[in-house]
Amino acid sequence: MAVPRRYHLLTLGCPKNDVDSAHLARLLEGGELVPVADPGEADAIIVNTCGFIEQSQAQSMAAVRELAAAKREGQVLIVAGCMTQLYGRQVKEETPGIDHVFGVGQWHEVARLLQVDVDAIYDIPESNVRVEGPSAYLKISDGCDAPCTFCVIPKIKGGLRSAPAGLLVKEARRLVEAGAKELVLVGQDTTAWGEDLGMPVGSGLPGLLRMLSEAVGPETWLRLMYAYPSRVTPELIATMAELPNVVHYLDVPLQHGSEAVLRRMKRPHNLERVYRFIEELRRAMPDIVLRTSFIAGFPGETEAEFEELLAFARAVEFDHAGCFTYSRQQWTGAYEMEGQVPDEVKAERRARFMEQQQVISARRAARFIGRTLELLVEGEGEDEDGLPVVAGRTYREAPEVDGLVFARGRARPGERVRVAIEDASEYDLFGRVVRERPGRGRGRAISP
Repeated sequence: MAVPRRYHLLTLGCPKNDVDSAHLARLLEGGELVPVADPGEADAIIVNTCGFIEQSQAQSMAAVRELAAAKREGQVLIVAGCMTQLYGRQVKEETPGIDHVFGVGQWHEVARLLQVDVDAIYDIPESNVRVEGPSAYLKISDGCDAPCTFCVIPKIKGGLRSAPAGLLVKEARRLVEAGAKELVLVGQDTTAWGEDLGMPVGSGLPGLLRMLSEAVGPETWLRLMYAYPSRVTPELIATMAELPNVVHYLDVPLQHGSEAVLRRMKRPHNLERVYRFIEELRRAMPDIVLRTSFIAGFPGETEAEFEELLAFARAVEFDHAGCFTYSRQQWTGAYEMEGQVPDEVKAERRARFMEQQQVISARRAARFIGRTLELLVEGEGEDEDGLPVVAGRTYREAPEVDGLVFARGRARPGERVRVAIEDASEYDLFGRVVRERPGRGRGRAISP
């Protein structure tokens, strides 16, 4: 293989894959390879695949086949990540254009294949840390010890592995110095951080948040994703309420609202406890925004159990809620369960849930009308009348999964400005830029 000089990296799947790809990019660029946006110009094409559910596997395979079909002589096609961890041999056999297959976490091996001396790259220079837009993901752990019967992640990633606190503090500082205004903490279960390092269950994350908050300073938002319901402790709630730069936003994937279904999923199934910690969150942080996700059509789900899910979502009124149809996965406990729900029933139930949730989300969004929020600007442009408009996110919206805020006025991407909210839809807010910067309340709702 000729020594490659240019590479194209395609990342599919979740934000945790984005973090892995950023790590690989730093290795390659530390070895003086140059990224290119057009795969046709690359010497090496690398695909970081997703294998979590059938739809993501199909998307990954379609992308790989398209790249393989367009491959020119001399190009190298490398496929890695979650899907190839599960189906590597099958993927290579079905797509002759693939040159090399790697599993999860084999980024040093990918770099070595491309003739990068990874052993010589002890510390990537600060200038090589790339931040896409004003937000960056900080992966605090990988793998998972939870026994969820629908999830293939432990098969792909293995057990929980927490990144050391010192390394995370160093990486957080580096991302901020590279321009990040917000760090989004991700992991298969962020609330389990530190348990494999000997910390008591649920006790590690509050301490880590304190360290990161001090390390990055009050101007940088910290946003917490993928919290496991049984680990949302009073200590975590108090820490979020106390630290000025931890945004009042929490993502807690609950998966269902029927205790019977949750037992079959091997998920925390005490819904009274869920109601209690949500009440505690809202009491400690009245402006908190809650996101969750649910699964429709899990094996054995009856119409009555699905109605329990709808009733639960109505009772709690999540600001943001996604609903996914159950995807049958090999190597999971639910794969051979009786009572597999027909696809058309799963799709119909998901549609019903989303129809209900749109009404709830619109009502929750409307509570921000008349308030002033701090906006992290992501883009600028003009409306249909040629007037300036900016788009971005407040503490209410996580990157990539929630809506946006559109405001009349001028501001530069990466800047923070105040926005007076004047209207709302199911997912987005609309308003106008107010030039004065707030003195406090970063990451929270600000009084008009």
